[in-house]
Amino acid sequence: MPPRKTLPPRARRLRRTLACAFSITGVMLTTAGTGNADPYAPPVAVPELAPSTLDVRYAAERRAIERALGTARKVGDGERTRAFSAFLRPGRRFLHFDPRGGGRAVEVLGDLARAARIAVLVPGADTTLATFDVRGDKPWSTPGGGARAVHAQALAESPGPELAVVAWLGYDTPRTFSSEVLTGDRADEGGARLRRFLEGVHRVNPSAGVGLLCHSYGSVVCGRAALDGPGGPAWRQVTDIALYGSPGTTAWSAATLGGTARVWAGRGASDWTGAVPHVRFLGLGLGPDPVSSSFGARVFDAGSGGHSDYLRPGSASLRNLTRIARGRIVDVGPR
Repeated sequence: MPPRKTLPPRARRLRRTLACAFSITGVMLTTAGTGNADPYAPPVAVPELAPSTLDVRYAAERRAIERALGTARKVGDGERTRAFSAFLRPGRRFLHFDPRGGGRAVEVLGDLARAARIAVLVPGADTTLATFDVRGDKPWSTPGGGARAVHAQALAESPGPELAVVAWLGYDTPRTFSSEVLTGDRADEGGARLRRFLEGVHRVNPSAGVGLLCHSYGSVVCGRAALDGPGGPAWRQVTDIALYGSPGTTAWSAATLGGTARVWAGRGASDWTGAVPHVRFLGLGLGPDPVSSSFGARVFDAGSGGHSDYLRPGSASLRNLTRIARGRIVDVGPR
C-alpha cells in the first residue's frame, strides 16, 4: 500500500474552512422557514371569569374560533380546519381559546355556575388543538371526547345538572418522545395555569366540589398545582384528585400531594406506564408510582385497558372516574 499523502498546513486549513462553510450552509438550509411567524392571532381579551361573564366569554371565544377557522382555510391547514369546524358545532362552549403554537382550549359541558360538582379533565402529552377531539379511532382518549364520555356517564347514572365537565387544555403539552416528559418543566407552567383557572371556577361557583381527573403527563401538572404553595379557598374546593395512566407526579406521597383532597390512582392492566422507572434525581424523573402502596393513594379498578382506554364508554375505569368526579366515593370499585 502506497504511503498516505499528507497535505501541507495551508491546504488543511482551507479544507477545514470549506467543511465548516458547507456545514453552516446545510444547517441554514434545513432550518429555513422554521422562524416563520405564526399566522394565527393571539387570544382575544375577555373579562375575568365570573357568573355574569360566562355568556360573554362563550360568545367572544366562539368569534375567536371563527377567525381562526378563516386563517386555517387561508393557509391550507387541513387538520385545524377540521378541528375548528367541529368546535363551532351548535351547543359547544369554550371559556378559553388560543390557536398559537400547539394551541390551548378550555371547553365546558353542563352548567358551570349551578352544578353541584365540577370535573376538570387535564390531558397529557401530544395533546394539541388538532387532537382535541380526534386521535385515531379512540375519541374518548382526547380532551373533548373524554369530557363528553364522562358527562354522558354522569347523566346515565343521575339525570340532571349535577355535574359540569371541563376539558382543560390550558398548557403547552410535551411530546411523548422527548426529554420534556422526563421532567416537570412543562408541568410547572401548567400547574400555575391550572391553579389560576380554579380560582376562576371558585368565583363562578364557590359551593361546588371539584374533582381533578388527571391523565398521563396531566397528572404531573396536577401534582405541580397541588404542591404550588398554600391552598387558598379555590384549592380547598378540590375534594378529589384522580391520577390515571400516571408516570408519576413529582410528589413523594399522596399525603404531600392531596392536602385536604382525596387522592386516587388507577392503571389499566395493559398500560405501558407501569414499566416507567419511578425515580426522581436532580430534576429528572417523575417520582414514585402513584398506584404503589408506599405512595398511599386510594387505588381504584381501572380495568384491563391500555394507556388510551380509561374513558372508553362502558369501561370500569370510566365508571369509577365519573363516580370520583361526582363525589360518589362509596360506589368506586377498588382494584
